[in-house]
Amino acid sequence: MRRLWLIFAQTVTVGLAILFVVSTLKPEWLGKYPPAGGSVVALQESAVAAAPAIAATSFRDAAKKALPSVVHIFTSQKIKTRRNPLFDDPVFRHFFGDSAEGEGPRTSGLGSGVIVSQNGYILTNFHVVEAADQIEIALSDGRNLNARVVGSDPESDLAVLQITEQHGKELVLPAITLGKMENVVVGDVTLAIGNPFGVGQTVTMGIISALGRSHLGINTFENFIQTDAAINPGNSGGALVDSQGNLIGINTAIYSRSGGSLGIGFAIPISIARNVMEQIIQSGSVTRGWIGVEAQEISIDLAESFGLPDTNGALIAGVLRGSPADAGGIKPGDILLAVDGTAVKDPQGMLDLIASQKPGETVAFKLRRQNNVLQTTVRIGKRAPQRRERD
Repeated sequence: MRRLWLIFAQTVTVGLAILFVVSTLKPEWLGKYPPAGGSVVALQESAVAAAPAIAATSFRDAAKKALPSVVHIFTSQKIKTRRNPLFDDPVFRHFFGDSAEGEGPRTSGLGSGVIVSQNGYILTNFHVVEAADQIEIALSDGRNLNARVVGSDPESDLAVLQITEQHGKELVLPAITLGKMENVVVGDVTLAIGNPFGVGQTVTMGIISALGRSHLGINTFENFIQTDAAINPGNSGGALVDSQGNLIGINTAIYSRSGGSLGIGFAIPISIARNVMEQIIQSGSVTRGWIGVEAQEISIDLAESFGLPDTNGALIAGVLRGSPADAGGIKPGDILLAVDGTAVKDPQGMLDLIASQKPGETVAFKLRRQNNVLQTTVRIGKRAPQRRERD
């Protein structure tokens, strides 16, 4: 009996020793701890055998492809001066002639533009050529050419220029390749090309920081690409291109407290710029829908006071008498929920949806009036051209 007890004691001792060693060196064998490098929660990890992504070390091909299509725009404008009554005096005019009045001083400005067609069409910002009476284009190959304004759209801050032929010679122009917005996503590498501060053609690199930026108070219609590629004064109207050198936006504005780039720049998507450009070339202006209402954003407090389930929609604060909205039965206090089947999120979204409708068409509108949801139809009117107010 004593011998059996001794064997049992020795076996237990050896077993405990083995258990101690295993729990110290290989705890996963016991299932007590997670495997080395594992986690206590379910995580998604990359495959061990996956090859590392190779990042591009140079975007020279993209820059080489796009640079020739980006031009410098030099504008000048005659300053209107008050006419001195002395110029109307016959004696004064007899001695000094009509030229005594002179042309007065002129102001000059600069910006950038993008050649989008071999026919000489150039996309740029409206504020670059606003009120200019002389426009000169400097190409990347050193040629200086005159241009005229084909048309402009202040509400989207876009303008279309066309280079005029020089001495009847046929021009050979490097038109840029247009990209597709459906292929653009946040995080994509992008290049901004323009003429910042007049120093000359410059390329800066960044990524797409955000898409669909609005409510910035820059334009009436806003749907900006946000990028951290450096955009500075003089870049306005220049090109925002993807890593293949395709045009995806027209550089327009920056957020800055100092006047220089702080890494927040905005560009008009090429999908919008192309639509505006084609309308301007075809008819000289941009046609947008209009119904004659004034809308207000629905705050949380307003939603609670109206007993609304959420803040989606646009509160109709006013209806112009005799307008399409008035004829369609829309009243102040109504909440516009949808236009032609597309939900309205806020007043800016309402404005964009209505503007995209074709004047003369009858479109379905979904409204909330008090506790009832109503359906009505409105015959879309034509939005009158607006001039943007500038400081």
